[in-house]
Amino acid sequence: MSLESFVSSPIIQFTILLIVIFTIPPIFERIKLPGLVGLLVAGVILGQNGLKLLNSESETISLLSEIGKIYLMFVAGLEIDLDQFRKTKYRSMGFGSLTFLVPLIAGIAVGRLFNFGWNASFLIGSLLASHTLLAYPIVSRLGVVTNEAVTVTIGATIFTDTGALLVLAICVGIHKGEFSPLSLATLLGGLAIYSVVVLFGFDRAGKEFFKRTGDEQSNQFLFILLALFLASVGAQVIGVEKIVGAFLAGLAVNDVLGRSPVKEKIEFIGSVLFIPCFFVDMGLLINIPAFLKTLSSVWLAVAIVGALIGSKFIAAFLAKLIYRYNTPELLTMWSLSLPQVAATLAAALVAYQTVNPAGQRLINEGVLNSIILLMLVTAILGPVITARFATALQQTEPDFATDSLTNWWDNSDIQHLELQEPFTVLVPIYNPQTQRYLIEMAALLARHESGQIVPLAITKASIQMDDPQVITGLEQSQKRLKLAQEISQEFDVEVAPAIRIDDDAALGISRASRERNANLIVMGWSQTTGFRARVFGSVIDSVFWSSHCPVAVTRLLSSPTTIQRILVPVGDLTRQTIGAVRFAQILADVNQAEVVLLHVSDRKTPLALVQKFTSQISDIAAKSQLQVTTNIQTVKGDDIARTIIRESQGFDLAVLRSVRYRTAGGLSVSQVTTQILKELKCSIVMLGEPHS
Repeated sequence: MSLESFVSSPIIQFTILLIVIFTIPPIFERIKLPGLVGLLVAGVILGQNGLKLLNSESETISLLSEIGKIYLMFVAGLEIDLDQFRKTKYRSMGFGSLTFLVPLIAGIAVGRLFNFGWNASFLIGSLLASHTLLAYPIVSRLGVVTNEAVTVTIGATIFTDTGALLVLAICVGIHKGEFSPLSLATLLGGLAIYSVVVLFGFDRAGKEFFKRTGDEQSNQFLFILLALFLASVGAQVIGVEKIVGAFLAGLAVNDVLGRSPVKEKIEFIGSVLFIPCFFVDMGLLINIPAFLKTLSSVWLAVAIVGALIGSKFIAAFLAKLIYRYNTPELLTMWSLSLPQVAATLAAALVAYQTVNPAGQRLINEGVLNSIILLMLVTAILGPVITARFATALQQTEPDFATDSLTNWWDNSDIQHLELQEPFTVLVPIYNPQTQRYLIEMAALLARHESGQIVPLAITKASIQMDDPQVITGLEQSQKRLKLAQEISQEFDVEVAPAIRIDDDAALGISRASRERNANLIVMGWSQTTGFRARVFGSVIDSVFWSSHCPVAVTRLLSSPTTIQRILVPVGDLTRQTIGAVRFAQILADVNQAEVVLLHVSDRKTPLALVQKFTSQISDIAAKSQLQVTTNIQTVKGDDIARTIIRESQGFDLAVLRSVRYRTAGGLSVSQVTTQILKELKCSIVMLGEPHS
């Protein structure tokens, strides 16, 4: 077998792809470049202009890339926060129109300036009109997502992406053949009917299916995949591009999925396999000589990049004038709308691959290469500007002055059920070796609130309830509950032990907590098993999502009664962060311990902003009526996780929030919390809100 035929084997091609996806993105992220850039570079090196190990025309690459392309647009639709959009929908429509039309006009002008036809010019304009919320994790980490300017920009994504894809559909249709006003009207009419069917039909069908299937995640996963590919095929049937259908499918099932574990799995499959394959294939399509030629006649690339940056700024500036935003809000809106990744690259590839009967492409290689350069520039520039100016946004300080856990995070949906009942802490117990510390933690909190604890033992269900395994499981559960009662008596707190027989441990915990109207769930966490399985759905993740009340996941190295120094990293003023502060203060009140609030600021953050944030945190800490020593420590550091780990030395406990970040492109971003969990040497309590 020759080397060429060996390398062209589908299994070999797939293996090479997996190696690239596994190794390259982390390397590029270490040098502060997006992992997507690494995949593009890998495609160039391994393609026909490099080592010739991968071929874009092979069936394996073609199939995976095609799936990745529609998956990318599907995830873009999924990641649009409809709840945020509904809060400011009219202003989102306004800014969405501005940040779509101004770049569209600028792109048309660039196209005409370089002697492209009207159809190609409109297509270039549409490529500039959309945007990808690549810097969303930054504003989320800073706690400014609730700032109106940020919310408006997030909502505007619906209009920019939808509008860009509609222009793409029309331009592709015109390019493929003779296009009369009648055929245009037919296409638009078909697209309108199709959009209504997908957006409302899939949404209704999905909600009904999810309601009937309950917790059958495998069938729900298949239903969502089927919806994606049915929408993509349907788009082709009416004569528009598959990515239009994929984006609409993402919007359609957005409400259906919410923040469910199924959504995690859907995004996970795309982010680790299909979407990276698409970016590798984009790299394979880059013709190095042509790319260098494009850059040598640099004016087209400069014009496209300049038109995008300038037009997005003009749109944000007009929004500032109309809605009276301040300068930091203007610059944040501009930087959030700069990155051109998901819709732009997918649409550019479609346009490049669209050939009319005369053999002419809709856009040439020069435009494609300029768009790739645009992606590289904006994917780096946008997040950098966001990180610089989003720190100056006004953070909404929540009204959170209570010194009681009973109303923790103010879950108004369930308070009416709990007004007449005692504060209840539910404690799932399984491991006798860690059971004592868990019960002690729950008992301390329940005693502070004059409440009760519910030790819960889950027994694995079987088809026959007289199965020996069920009987053995019940006996073991009884032993664990007896030990829990003995420990609880030491703290003089009311105990209501419970046994539940259930197929699913996580849902058993959530259901029992709902039945008992629990105010808090306290769980144990093993460092060796917990967060390695976070995406595939560990018990902890499932409880976080399905519970109706807050969850405190603990890794206790010593008895909670011995805790004297508690560290709470604070990076924003969200309700969840302040809930963590109150949790630490209440636990400190029990033990007469000290609480230290640690704020790690970027070295480039102005001193005035750091002092303002410190003052706000100080005011919140001072609102507590508890006799607790609460100190505030501010440290400058570029690596937040490393700084927290370093400063945690000498503390008995760290109280953290559970936070996950994803980009709109579907690729997961490294989490500060995850790194801290791996390396902290003290006890940990990690707090998760309902449906997190």
